[in-house]
Amino acid sequence: MKFLHFIKVTIRLCTLLCVFSLSCLATPFLDNQSSTNQKLKDVKSEISNAQSALNNILKKRTRLENQLKESDIAISLITQKIQENTNNKKIIQNKLIELEKNKSTLITSKTLQEELLAKQLRAAYSAGHHDYIKLLLNQKNPATIQRTITHYQYVNNARIKEIENFKKTIDELILVEEKHKKQSSALDEIKNELAINKKSLEQNKEKRKSTLILIKKEQLTKKQQLDKLISEEKSLKDTLNKLKQLAKASKNLDGLAKLKRKLKWPVSGRIIHNFGTQKHGYIKWKGVLIKAPLGKQIKSIYNGKVLFSDWLKGYGLVTIIDHGKGYMSLYGYNQTLLKKVGDNVEQGEPIALAGQSGGQSQPGLYFEIRHTGQAKNPKLWCR
Repeated sequence: MKFLHFIKVTIRLCTLLCVFSLSCLATPFLDNQSSTNQKLKDVKSEISNAQSALNNILKKRTRLENQLKESDIAISLITQKIQENTNNKKIIQNKLIELEKNKSTLITSKTLQEELLAKQLRAAYSAGHHDYIKLLLNQKNPATIQRTITHYQYVNNARIKEIENFKKTIDELILVEEKHKKQSSALDEIKNELAINKKSLEQNKEKRKSTLILIKKEQLTKKQQLDKLISEEKSLKDTLNKLKQLAKASKNLDGLAKLKRKLKWPVSGRIIHNFGTQKHGYIKWKGVLIKAPLGKQIKSIYNGKVLFSDWLKGYGLVTIIDHGKGYMSLYGYNQTLLKKVGDNVEQGEPIALAGQSGGQSQPGLYFEIRHTGQAKNPKLWCR
């Protein structure tokens, strides 16, 4: 509305200037010259005020876009933390299941050993409280004496072995119970941390939602929207030009030239905007926009090295992968980035989670393929 007011004031000024010029030609003497000059000053003042208001709107929008960036990054970090904690939770739960099995096995073994020792004690009691020396002295036949000694040694050794096994089982059981206790405590900590993470995630999502509402209130004209898109494209081009130097250092990467129609899409979903279609004015889509559920895994289309993993104005959280021979793939609008700069990735490896960063209203993935900096139609590579 303020911008429209600015246009109206400008038109008014032009009209007054024309009237002023015509009146100068028609009449050599102007009785109302001072009045006209005052009106011109008033119009100039209104133009200045409108321009100032417009500058304030642009400054406010820039500030809101910075807030959006902060929210996107915060959501990314929290989501990543939630994923890590969820994975750790599964690992601990599996460990607890294994410890429960071990504990159950040890308890069964302990029960059997107790029964065996009880039998041996009953057998010893049934034999009577005979002194070992007396039994030896009462034996008249040397062979019988030897058999008696061997028997007692065998029984005693067996009993000692069972007692040792029993002690070992008890020690193992105590150790398993201690491990179980520690893992249970660790699981409780992770559950608490997950609850905090989820609460923080919801708060940041609400903050992001509020920021988007405020950004939409600061409506841009068609020309301003076009200028904004041009600025965002320039920012992307500048980033890609910088990455070209880093890509030259990449080795053992064979590019995508021989892989046309052979690659899988980074995520399954309906293509909302195709390559080359109109985006705004004469600006066209340099990639494709794929509709995808929030948090769905985004996978690398081919082997490569991560050159960029950060927030980029207009594209949100972006991962750019170098595939060699001048080929790069770009993945934007992500909720979370799973890889950092310098990481090597394999074909089909998860690199991000689908999102709506960068001010998008719907979750999805913005996907590009570039060769020597030039955007190419991804449909030529992905079947």
